[in-house]
Amino acid sequence: MVSRRSLTIDTEKATKTTYVLGTTLTVNLIRCAPPQSKSFSIRCTPNVHYKITPPITDKNALPYPLGPNTILLITMDTVSETAFDSKLSVRYYGEKTETLGDAILHLTAVEISLDVDADRDGVVEKNNPNKASWKWGPNGHGAVLLVNCDSESINNKKPDNENSDIGKVSDLKDMSKMVLRTNGPSQLPEGYKLSMHISQSTSESVRVFRPRTNTKTENLWKYQLLKLFLKDFLMVVGTDTLTQEVPYLGGSSELEFHVEGLRFPDKDFDGLVTINLSLLEPCGKGFPETPIFTDKVVFRVSPWIMTPNTLKPVEVYVCSTEDNYSFLKSIRNLVEKSGYKLKICHEYMNRGDRWMQDELEFGYIDSPHHRFPVVLDSPRDGDLQDFPYDALLGPDFGYVTRNALNEEVSSLDSFGNLEVSPPVTVNGKNYPLGRIIIGVAFPTARKGRNMTKVVQDFLWAQKVQEPIALYSDWLFVGHVDEFMSFVPAPDRKKFRLLLASPDAGYKVFKSLQNSGLGKAEMFPGKEEAISVNDLLSDKKLQAENRYVQNCIDWNRDVLKKELGLDDEDIIDLPILFKVMEEKNEDSVPRAVAYYPDMVNMIVLGDQLGIPKPFGPQVKGVCALEKEMCSLMEPLGLKCTFIDDFAPYHKLLGEVHCGSNVLREPFTVRWWNLEL
Repeated sequence: MVSRRSLTIDTEKATKTTYVLGTTLTVNLIRCAPPQSKSFSIRCTPNVHYKITPPITDKNALPYPLGPNTILLITMDTVSETAFDSKLSVRYYGEKTETLGDAILHLTAVEISLDVDADRDGVVEKNNPNKASWKWGPNGHGAVLLVNCDSESINNKKPDNENSDIGKVSDLKDMSKMVLRTNGPSQLPEGYKLSMHISQSTSESVRVFRPRTNTKTENLWKYQLLKLFLKDFLMVVGTDTLTQEVPYLGGSSELEFHVEGLRFPDKDFDGLVTINLSLLEPCGKGFPETPIFTDKVVFRVSPWIMTPNTLKPVEVYVCSTEDNYSFLKSIRNLVEKSGYKLKICHEYMNRGDRWMQDELEFGYIDSPHHRFPVVLDSPRDGDLQDFPYDALLGPDFGYVTRNALNEEVSSLDSFGNLEVSPPVTVNGKNYPLGRIIIGVAFPTARKGRNMTKVVQDFLWAQKVQEPIALYSDWLFVGHVDEFMSFVPAPDRKKFRLLLASPDAGYKVFKSLQNSGLGKAEMFPGKEEAISVNDLLSDKKLQAENRYVQNCIDWNRDVLKKELGLDDEDIIDLPILFKVMEEKNEDSVPRAVAYYPDMVNMIVLGDQLGIPKPFGPQVKGVCALEKEMCSLMEPLGLKCTFIDDFAPYHKLLGEVHCGSNVLREPFTVRWWNLEL
């Protein structure tokens, strides 16, 4: 839509103004006319064009009749070479066409365009008509902005968005380009200025930098040289700076800006950022300038995106502790066999905290020009709390956290309680980036544990992976990864949902008993050893597992509905649970895995690292391992069973709890989602 600006002209003195190409000046001729004016005529220089509305029916009638609503529309199609080199005049006539006065308008034409990559192809195109709005989808528009949450610093390391200046040249690639394109005389008329401005709320979300010098084509080499001297980059607008004059370079010029995102979408921030560029006109001595033209652009901050088990691994993270040497060796062998990298967090940093999955969650941010991984640090703040910041934050590796300042942090805030599904389609709605899954308290009158609101608000605000809430408070630890996981599959939806199932577990044990193997022992060779017969005769354990199966079935129904799954998309794993004798503060019985919880696995492509269950041996083969292999191998998956009994299972965790995987990002770009 063409921008229109109302203008008043005067028969007492000449009017001077600056015109921006692509706009229209509107002059109410009757309002500007001397008393008793009945008609008018217009003269102008060749590069000034006008229309009259309502249209004059008799174009040969000169002078034109002046009506009560006669409006003059003025446009220009070429920029000025010097200030006020164009002119338009309106002559007013009385009853007998006597001249009552001349209103003279002197014009300077300039071209002004604040430009961004609104079509998301990595190039800042000129004056995209959709640059001032955001629309989702492959045919959408609107520029993308990254939160500059990695760190280019070596000394005094902190996320770059916490620095008020540009630390290194490499920091520029984390920012989005914005270009001010101008064309016109070598200088603006006296008193005219260009001003960039943002709102108070926007200042908390964005900073804009520019070089001290121009970037005309003939001076590009100077600009490249400037990048070596970061002090020559100025913050234009941002924190505590809502408006600032920017230079008009004259001629056909481009001034490049670098736009830095400061925070992620959240409950109080929808992710949209608007930046304005105005041409200011002087109003006279002692009065402030007024805007006569404003161009604006809109960015949307990239959401933080989680990666599911079906994406290709890049690096595997695990802790080294004084008692997990054998476990660590098994993980190393699995990772090397799979062809990925292993990163070990040593004791000096983990301080005995082995729960790598609980401390952090890997994700990434994405724009047309750049993407990088970002670790989300949980509010659990165990002894591993320094690892995400000290060991992961760095160049092209971002960091974000949410601090629960006014909320009680529970075990449900550990990120074993945070998962994401593979891509799904549900009732015709496509989720190409999957859906986030969290565990919360069951909706009953009894108050249970919940993930803190500040974390849930953050996850919901990212929008592109709409969260699903499951009931996990029935578990002593309370994490969704204790009863569910996803593995890749060659057919159907390209994955399977794995669910722990006491029913499937009892089926295995009853089959052994019916085959005359009731004396075979669970936990063979361990002090916990118990025969199949004794296990099946434990009525208390059976009652506990009926309760657990009910809890899992409730979640099963939620997942089927929210992920659009059929029973054929779900595999039940034979896992039993027991209720802890130790009670929580609310004296509610909660469950833990009876034997190593095979659903709590690490997924590395087609290789699965599964907790070794120590089931009954049948001809030298663990019956539970055999059952697990029979379920996974038809999907092309290979099972490696890892002994985590002493260093993890006895401490109420398993392989997945003690590891974490950085994965490649989706090929789907988040801005192409239909929301």
